[in-house]
Amino acid sequence: MLEAMGVGKSFPGVQALAGVSLSVAPGEVVSVVGENGAGKSTLMKILAGVQTPDEGTLRLNGHDVRFPHVDAAQQAGISLIHQELNLAESLDVAANIYLGREPKVGGPLGWISSRIYRDAEVLMRRLGLDCAPTTLVRKLSLGQRQLVEIARALSLKSRYIIFDEPTSSLTDRETERLFEVIRSLKADGVGVLYISHRLHEVRVLSDRVVVLRDGRNAGDLKREEITHEALVARMVGRELKQFFHRTHRVGAATGEQPAAVQVREMRWSPKQKQGISLDIRAGEIVGMAGLMGSGRTELAETLFGLRRMISGSVRIAGREIRPTSPTAAARDGIALVPEDRRHQGLVINFSIRENIGLPSLARLQTAGLVRQGEERMLAETSCKQLAVRTTDVDKTVGLLSGGNQQKVVLAKWLARSPKLLILDEPTRGVDVGAKADIYGLMDQLAAGGAAILMISSDLEEVLGVSDRVVVMHEQQLAGELRRDQLSEQAVMLLATGKEHS
Repeated sequence: MLEAMGVGKSFPGVQALAGVSLSVAPGEVVSVVGENGAGKSTLMKILAGVQTPDEGTLRLNGHDVRFPHVDAAQQAGISLIHQELNLAESLDVAANIYLGREPKVGGPLGWISSRIYRDAEVLMRRLGLDCAPTTLVRKLSLGQRQLVEIARALSLKSRYIIFDEPTSSLTDRETERLFEVIRSLKADGVGVLYISHRLHEVRVLSDRVVVLRDGRNAGDLKREEITHEALVARMVGRELKQFFHRTHRVGAATGEQPAAVQVREMRWSPKQKQGISLDIRAGEIVGMAGLMGSGRTELAETLFGLRRMISGSVRIAGREIRPTSPTAAARDGIALVPEDRRHQGLVINFSIRENIGLPSLARLQTAGLVRQGEERMLAETSCKQLAVRTTDVDKTVGLLSGGNQQKVVLAKWLARSPKLLILDEPTRGVDVGAKADIYGLMDQLAAGGAAILMISSDLEEVLGVSDRVVVMHEQQLAGELRRDQLSEQAVMLLATGKEHS
């Protein structure tokens, strides 16, 4: 058994772990869950030799152990598969599996043995990795690359494998394939530690769950005790029903009010059979559902001027606008929080202050020079309003957790008081606590009169937050559901091109 007992770890100004204990046995899948900042990744890095604990004990098979570096943990049979995969894309699969440990002919200074490809093929067959060992890694899908990482761990004779957010970039098919591999590892007696924000995955895979909150143990759940509600309650100390609480709802009775946003026959592709027509009223949250490739993100990008609108019209507060560019759209009161916050929503190497100030530079500068005092004041006020966890707005935004990065993306647009706020997958990759904060913020904005279009693949989120739901199918609006019509079945019928009765 691999055990951590009373582990503590501090960083300047932060107590990351305080007396945390955890264990995993051979052939057991133990999930570790908690909000961003709960200490999950720090604990996993300690077990994998990336970091050393300040206090506490690690034990392996009943003996105290120390892992001063990654090699020591790997020699003991422990491997960590990071969320950001560590592969050399210009090398082939076999070379990546045995990188730094290549079998040589003629001694240490000899050439690499062809045995590397035979050995790699055995591991690849075991994992169902369907490609040749000579295939360059850059030609593989994300799911295949992850299997290469697992093959490398198995080549190290790892008896414990740690997965850190392994499905964050995988398709549903790749995710299911990964689950099959994890079950196979379990059957072979490999102990698995699994970190994920996707609680349905945790329910499906886990024999046990260890919950962390604020760097401390917040509870253990046996397989029969694992429910969504039990996980959330221990992670954030709140019941699930509190998450979707709305103080303000726009109902069907207000349907005669003029819409704050009117989209008529909007088309961005000649392949569209007909244009999109959509109304959003002030104070209303309209959820947009649909399967991947249905056109949801394309619609959002067209409204924000990232795609050319080839026909149709858009009116904001009764005035017709033409979103020919993001600058024009922002000037007319449209804001977009994109699906990919790291690459599209933030300048990841800039500070929090600089990111929040970017859309407002025109009013924050004189003669081309930014008035940094005003920019800092704007950033500090925004961070306070959105509960961004940071000690300094001059901190690089890339150092924040995913949930706090998302709040910064929201903050930079809310500083402009948009009339239409488009949220594309607003809670993807953030923990449940940050989700609750974002839902609360959406409720406040709607109560303040903002029109909100929320695109989400999370049906529970769509049903819980929305006043009304529109569903896309093959770049067309397949239908609309009032709040009293909402159900997962009704949404999925429209999403798959079937009529809702």
